Amino acid sequence: MLDFLRNLFSSTLGLGSADKVLDELTLDAVARYIKSGKCKNIICMVGAGISTSAGIPDFRSPGTGLYANLRKYDLPYPEAIFQIDYFKKHPEPFFALAKELYPGQFKPTICHYFMKLLKDKGHLRRCYTQNIDTLERVAGLEGEDLIEAHGTFYTSHCVSFCCRKEYNLDWMKDKIFSDDIPRCDKCNSLVKPDIVFFGENLPVRFFTSMKMDFPCCDLLIVMGTSLQVQPFAGLVGRYCRSSFIFLKTIADPLFGLLGFGGGMDFDSDKAYRDVAHISTCDEGCLALAELLGWKVQLQRKQKKKVSAFLKCLCKPIYDSPV
Repeated sequence: MLDFLRNLFSSTLGLGSADKVLDELTLDAVARYIKSGKCKNIICMVGAGISTSAGIPDFRSPGTGLYANLRKYDLPYPEAIFQIDYFKKHPEPFFALAKELYPGQFKPTICHYFMKLLKDKGHLRRCYTQNIDTLERVAGLEGEDLIEAHGTFYTSHCVSFCCRKEYNLDWMKDKIFSDDIPRCDKCNSLVKPDIVFFGENLPVRFFTSMKMDFPCCDLLIVMGTSLQVQPFAGLVGRYCRSSFIFLKTIADPLFGLLGFGGGMDFDSDKAYRDVAHISTCDEGCLALAELLGWKVQLQRKQKKKVSAFLKCLCKPIYDSPV
């Protein structure tokens, strides 16, 4: 009766299933679960932390994060560079930053290739990414494998609601690297890459896909994000009814107590599904790959040169995020 009530409340409140699928809350148990044949739909939720080893700064790390190094742009506050209203009046700082961080200057990390390996093995349901660096695509994931929650550089649109003309990656790249502020050749309004700024809605496909993907999720792998930004962070507690693995360096013991992690429970007496692997994201993926017997394959993937990089960048997208 207690199990029935626990499952009922979990389902009704969106807190996840109370069914225990791991025999212990360890990385070894996660590997056994994946190899058991019962774990067929894995969702990865990833943030900026999976790309830091590629040389791309995250946003909020003190001293090294992107927001901590924007003084040269003379912004009223760091986040203004991604504010749509500020961009429309002062587009220069954003395009100067875009030139520094433009896709094509960085190579995928172990994490990116691990997700590609999950796809190759038939386990990946979807990758939900907060990143706009396109490294998931460079590693070999296709548009249908990805929900680019914060948009993409693959396409750009005129910001005028009366126009909305679309431009491709090559057009935008030429403008950025020639230091021209991109303007629409139809109406002369600004043209912005289809990344989501503060004040803009997330892509429609984010909301439609999460309702299909998360109820059938067998395992959620969270990497490189502290799950502080909504609505991305809310996916964990509200929709997913599966076991979790959390690959992240957690330096603060109050991490869980302060509400970060979207309702995860790693070490209370009631913990039954959530696994925390305390390491860098790359180290966590390597450790799991070794337990799965995939380590050699993963390292081979990562060592290969990205010879088809430009070709990958120019592939048509699966769906426009706007």
